[in-house]
Amino acid sequence: MLLAGEEWAARFEGFQREAWRLETLPQYLMPQEVEELQAFRDGARIDPAKVHNEYTDRLRRQVTEGRVQGRVHIVTRPLSDYLRFEFSQYYRPHLLAGEQIRILDVTDRTNPLEEVQDFWMFDRSEVVLMNYEPDGTQVNREVFEGDVAPFIEYQRIAVAESVPFEEFVKGLEL
Repeated sequence: MLLAGEEWAARFEGFQREAWRLETLPQYLMPQEVEELQAFRDGARIDPAKVHNEYTDRLRRQVTEGRVQGRVHIVTRPLSDYLRFEFSQYYRPHLLAGEQIRILDVTDRTNPLEEVQDFWMFDRSEVVLMNYEPDGTQVNREVFEGDVAPFIEYQRIAVAESVPFEEFVKGLEL
């Protein structure tokens, strides 16, 4: 089953304990980010503490409700322009709003999740595969119909092999 619109948004309102994402790509081509990405390339920066939008408000609310949202992003250095943008414009405000963000840097090591694609997992019981073209253009979101046990293991590996976002970016110019 493919997910879009309200059905997709409902996953983020309906989870009970945890929503978790694995990100594997160096860029995501999102039409709504084109202008912001160009502004970032041109030198524009935001104050992450002043970002209040639907996403950060939802994160803050979830924290007060005892629900956790997190992710691990697999990266290699040097970081792509897109990753520098994403880290500065999105990850920092999301972290301040309560998202648990970690980075798995595979620059000088074997990627322990080499063949694993992007996915979201909700309450360790539902997996949604995030299908992308190699350039980062999203194709669709697809509810995974099989056993979620391998995805729970992917999450365990990703968290164990990664570092907190703030530790990774310490000293980096974004």
